[in-house]
Amino acid sequence: MRPFFFRLFAVVALCAPTGCATTAASQAEVGRLEAELRTLRVTQAKLVERLERLENRDAVARARAVTAPAASTPATPASAAAKKADAASADEGLGLPPSELAVVRLKPKKEPAPRIATAVAVSEPDPDQMEMFISPADGSSGTASASPGRVEVPDKDPAILEAEYEHAVALLRTGNVDGGVEQLTRFAEENPRHPRADNALYFTGLGQMGLQDTASAAKTFERLIKTYPAGDAILDGMLRLAECRVRLNQAVDARALYTRVVTQFPGTAAATQAEQRLAALSP
Repeated sequence: MRPFFFRLFAVVALCAPTGCATTAASQAEVGRLEAELRTLRVTQAKLVERLERLENRDAVARARAVTAPAASTPATPASAAAKKADAASADEGLGLPPSELAVVRLKPKKEPAPRIATAVAVSEPDPDQMEMFISPADGSSGTASASPGRVEVPDKDPAILEAEYEHAVALLRTGNVDGGVEQLTRFAEENPRHPRADNALYFTGLGQMGLQDTASAAKTFERLIKTYPAGDAILDGMLRLAECRVRLNQAVDARALYTRVVTQFPGTAAATQAEQRLAALSP
């Protein structure tokens, strides 16, 4: 019995590699056939597309043969462009490079274009009529004309104004409080419509508080609140003004300012500080 089993195992061992090789060969053959099938499908799609183009070209040619004008009528630019497009599509459908068309240049007419008179006589405006367009000087009634020789001073460059503002604030930070207050005050007076004018007033008030000039600081913050109620420094200015009121022993006015901040600007950081300072001021 044992020799029989040994022979059976030997046959199975010999058949296993043969079966694996046959399976691998079959898979390779299937892959090759699938690749050929894909190639045939692509080729068939191209042939169908080319056939459709040729049929369309034939249909267009037949339609033009029926509605074509007489041969003596010159071809318009539109028809020439259409012919060029049709020829290009036909060449593309046949797989040929696009054909070259001759370029025809039209000669200009010999008759020159008529000349147009461009010379215009220049006359000075009437001085009496120009008076109504001249802006009167400040403080005048508006009836007198502008004084001769007066030249309007142009506005400063925004970059220069920004540099002046930054320089003034830097003076405060580096310890030159007097110089910073002076330059910021002048900046706010000379440029009241500048976006930094309210900030210049705010830092001016801070510098005056640093110089222990609380009364002047209070006036500066009052000016800030009155002149720029929609500025970004309004909340800090109100808090600083209330602080000045406390230093000037004006507790009632300080409580009114803190209450105003809490009621008009709830949920802000300034309102939170105002609530804390109100609690500290309570008797």
